[in-house]
Amino acid sequence: MFETLSDRLTSVFSSLRSKGRLSEADIDATCREIRIALLEADVALPVVKTFVAQVKERARGSEVSQALNPAQQVVKIVNDELVEILGGETRRLRHAKTPPTVIMLAGLQGAGKTTLAGKLARWLRDQNHTPLLVAADLQRPNAVQQLSVVAERAGVPVYAPEPGNGVGDPVAVARQSLEHARRQQHDTVIIDTAGRLGIDQELMRQAADIRDAVSPDEVLFVVDAMIGQDAVSTAQAFMEGVGFDGVVLTKLDGDARGGAALSVRHITGKPIMFASTGEKLEDFDAFHPDRMASRILDMGDILTLIEQAQKTFDEQEAARMAGKLTSGEGFTLEDFLEQMMMVRKMGPIKNLLGMMPGMGQMRDQLNQVDDRDLDRVAAIIRSMTPGERQNPKMIDGSRRARIAKGSGVTVTEVNSLVIRFFDAQKMMKRMAGGMGIPGMPGGRKAGKAAQKKAAKGRRVSGDPRKASLAKGASGTAASDDPPSAKGALGRLGAGQLPPGLELPPGFDPSKFKLPGQK
Repeated sequence: MFETLSDRLTSVFSSLRSKGRLSEADIDATCREIRIALLEADVALPVVKTFVAQVKERARGSEVSQALNPAQQVVKIVNDELVEILGGETRRLRHAKTPPTVIMLAGLQGAGKTTLAGKLARWLRDQNHTPLLVAADLQRPNAVQQLSVVAERAGVPVYAPEPGNGVGDPVAVARQSLEHARRQQHDTVIIDTAGRLGIDQELMRQAADIRDAVSPDEVLFVVDAMIGQDAVSTAQAFMEGVGFDGVVLTKLDGDARGGAALSVRHITGKPIMFASTGEKLEDFDAFHPDRMASRILDMGDILTLIEQAQKTFDEQEAARMAGKLTSGEGFTLEDFLEQMMMVRKMGPIKNLLGMMPGMGQMRDQLNQVDDRDLDRVAAIIRSMTPGERQNPKMIDGSRRARIAKGSGVTVTEVNSLVIRFFDAQKMMKRMAGGMGIPGMPGGRKAGKAAQKKAAKGRRVSGDPRKASLAKGASGTAASDDPPSAKGALGRLGAGQLPPGLELPPGFDPSKFKLPGQK
């Protein structure tokens, strides 16, 4: 959503990096570009004025003039001000001292309240809560049925005593849901209220009546992040008519300019608490102002990436795979498929790569990333037999033709996958062996220590005969022995017998013939 704003700000800061010292003209030009970038992103004018004034004031202060790298200091100032505009610190849900905690959703029709109710319920369930969804939108056609479907997908119960479609009293349903939640021991109640295509008094009165009937712990205003400046006026109207404690942004994955996210919090003074970033129920999380500011400035969002990995990857499975790699055991196509599916669960590859710092400059390449490539690789591996997955070396020409036919790809694609896997397997073996890296098992440091210890423990006898035998035992002379001398008989001539039982000098076990040998 913030691609346009991110590109403009990145280009502004890149022009500053070549300057060792910032003049007054440089600061004015930078602030002018920042103002244009924010206005193009559809940020409200009062917000733009406040933001630019703060940046200009701090840029002219001592923290920039005395900095070793003024350009980086200006980037830090812009980042700090973005975090401040977006709310400063992450705002957490307030839970009631005596359950259930009541959360009421309000907003215009089409903002995505019903779907968001399911996302919030699923998120709370993952936080070890027992949420209950309440169908209090009895005006919109099929709203009750939609909430029931969403609740089933989220794996949470729903309270829907009225059929809706204009039938039933939403205030009575909301009031009765609290008693139902206490009886069923739900610790959180999420009430989905009705919306309208526009702001009207009937909507405000009904929302206010539900608020008065249930005394919610949190009233969340759900706003479509793609409606631009209208989000600000709608938020102000709801603030005056109903009042709310926090904002939830939906459709942040859209291609709108994103000014609503930067405007709503500053205008209303209420924090952004959650953000919906996709159509799936799992595309939802708490809103972190510092992480969003980092994304806008193309500095990545590593913390969110780590959190997604922790949610997706099983710790025991990850430890098992890590142990398998470090122990030097074979990394098979079965393991490769398993790890690839884990990464696939984290979300679109494009989104994951987009969380890496500096990826905004590679947006054209990211747009070419296609998750269907992973699906094709998975289809190829699943078309193999268990034996072929464990030992890809057995895959000959006829097997490759069968695999290609079963997975709907060409033989060339199968060949490419097998070749790339063999290359990856070699790399895994080198990693397991330390690859000569100091400190790694089997690495350079360990090898040198072993050589040093062996050299320190070696003693050369003054007797030439014993010295030559000891030399052969160390492997220097023994390496010149013929292959047949390296078995049990070879050890007889290597000086490994007790003192006094050594064989005569010059005895070659390879020339010794057993009975029956020619």
